[in-house]
Amino acid sequence: MKRACKTAIGILLACIVFFGALFALTRLAAPKYHDTLIDGHLTGEYYDEKTDHDVLFVGDCEVYENFSPVTLYNVYGITSYIRGGAQQLVWHSYYFLKDALRTETPKVVVFNVLSLKYGEPQSEAYNRLALDGMRWGAAKIGAIKASMTEGEDFMSYVFPLLRYHDRITALTAEDFEYWFKKGDPVSFKGYVMHTGVEPAAETPQEIYEPKLPEQSFAWLEKIAALCEENGIALALIKSPSIYPEWHPEWDAEIAAFAKAHGVRYDNMIAENDAIGIDMQTDTYDQGQHLNVYGAEKLSRWFGKVLQQEYGLKDHRGEAAYDADYAALTERYETEKQRQLSEENGT
Repeated sequence: MKRACKTAIGILLACIVFFGALFALTRLAAPKYHDTLIDGHLTGEYYDEKTDHDVLFVGDCEVYENFSPVTLYNVYGITSYIRGGAQQLVWHSYYFLKDALRTETPKVVVFNVLSLKYGEPQSEAYNRLALDGMRWGAAKIGAIKASMTEGEDFMSYVFPLLRYHDRITALTAEDFEYWFKKGDPVSFKGYVMHTGVEPAAETPQEIYEPKLPEQSFAWLEKIAALCEENGIALALIKSPSIYPEWHPEWDAEIAAFAKAHGVRYDNMIAENDAIGIDMQTDTYDQGQHLNVYGAEKLSRWFGKVLQQEYGLKDHRGEAAYDADYAALTERYETEKQRQLSEENGT
């Protein structure tokens, strides 16, 4: 009996050591997405939120670089979060929304429609940026299965060391610094700030399909149904940009979808003058995305739309929200000054 007990304890200890070492190696080898490729850090930051949100943005870089939740709160008292990511495709957005509904029910979901141009998975690299930080559950499993490109293996998401083992020979200081710590946030409730100015330039000509893929609309139908099931208003937007080009045929398709489903659609490219966007001063990358000055202008304009169209509550004066956004605003202004100082070499 004693021998059997010792054997069992030995096996247990060996398992603990083995799985502990496996966990440590996985943590070391996996990309950290903190100092480099920060887009991959965005997904996981959502789970650190202490307050809920009346507005949830989902979509690609045209939301996480173009809208400022700090401005929405400080001007209108609107609480919001951007669950966006680099090349976040429509099925990513669907599953991110499902994931969020486990813990909160926003009043409005805002979806940026540019990603509808893609009807099939595009890139493992972008999948990893979106999905590595997502917590495990039915939504993550569904997202992985919908997103995998040819040659990808589901088990490599379950056991990331299968995918990242070759990074062991190419580790950086970032890997060791964030081996067992998460690090400070890189976003402001999902918003990624850029203070630089690079005026709009001539854009390349694109070959495009005149109709958006049917698969994309099938997923958009799922988002619309999920919102309806949970009593959430869905708002469709096309964020201001010069490139990639947003074609009139696509715009007409989205407008028709919005009309058929009784949801609002704002093509903000057409509202540039009303918003006050100037692509000579309000973009950091020649008109593809807005800098912080453009994002603040757009957020002031859209905040008024959200307030008037959906009757969102002004949460200013409520202690929990005021404390949360006061700390966020302080960090936001500090980062703005840091970037400006860096640009000016001071």
